[in-house]
Amino acid sequence: MEQKDSDGSAVAPRPGAAAPVDLNLLRTFLAVHRSGSFTAAAHLVGLSQPTVTTQMRALERALGRELFERLPRGVAPAPFADELAARIGTPLDDLAAVTGQGGFHEEGPAEPVHLAGPAELLCVRALPALAPLVADGVRLRVTTGLTDPLLDELRSGRHDLLISTHRPRGRALTAVPMTDEEFVLVAAPVWAERIGGADGPAADMPAALHGVPLISYAEDLPIARRYWRHVFGKRLGSHAAVTVPDLRGVLTAAVAGAGWTVLPRYLCLDELASGALVLLHAPEDPPINTGYLVQRPGSAGNPHVARVRDHLLQAARTW
Repeated sequence: MEQKDSDGSAVAPRPGAAAPVDLNLLRTFLAVHRSGSFTAAAHLVGLSQPTVTTQMRALERALGRELFERLPRGVAPAPFADELAARIGTPLDDLAAVTGQGGFHEEGPAEPVHLAGPAELLCVRALPALAPLVADGVRLRVTTGLTDPLLDELRSGRHDLLISTHRPRGRALTAVPMTDEEFVLVAAPVWAERIGGADGPAADMPAALHGVPLISYAEDLPIARRYWRHVFGKRLGSHAAVTVPDLRGVLTAAVAGAGWTVLPRYLCLDELASGALVLLHAPEDPPINTGYLVQRPGSAGNPHVARVRDHLLQAARTW
């Protein structure tokens, strides 16, 4: 805005004085920094992608600094951009919550919490744990899928919280260790009897399972290969007899006697307790995978996001 003297005449800015930065430019900058993309940021702030590009050029001119390196896919923040995001992130989030721009309004219900993660962990553990919150008025919108695509969607603003199977890279997302999955080698009793159960030496187990059908989550046997490498110190040379892209399907096939598999222990606790599945091997150091609860920055405007996050972290202590 043009500065004016007391008589109404225009006054030139003082030499060296920094012009005030438009708050909207900072909001857009924060969306770009958090999402890693001008296109994703445009979705978050409700602008067109060319407008976001124009605003970032204007902010760079105002600050006299380059903020982002343009990449073939998205952008990478410069060190100054990381510092700026750290300084303005919390104040802008707080301001959005106060002004109602975070999606929460006193006169109406909070927006749904968008939760994403592996289908099995969500359905078997997370959703039952969150049932009391739903009864208390929390609304959920749940998406299942693989971690990496869901992380991209989290950055673009499609989800508020994500149960991730690995710690996400970068500093834009807040990730907290949530639960450890222990993997177990199991089969139906009929197969356990044929191979002699779990009493033999560990070195004999790969040979004992040779020729027994393998049930897997995917064609490349990700969980079974990891178990073999971690426990037996060798490469798994088997091929899948059955692939099911849902570990609950792998579980039911194993219980029905289709063959052997490797599952997270939490998923087959009841079947092991009832004898529907038999533990084929009990290593002293079983493979473990740590799951993380990841929160999208800027989602604090909806108070139910914090409720769901805290409740999941508390419940996961017993998983």
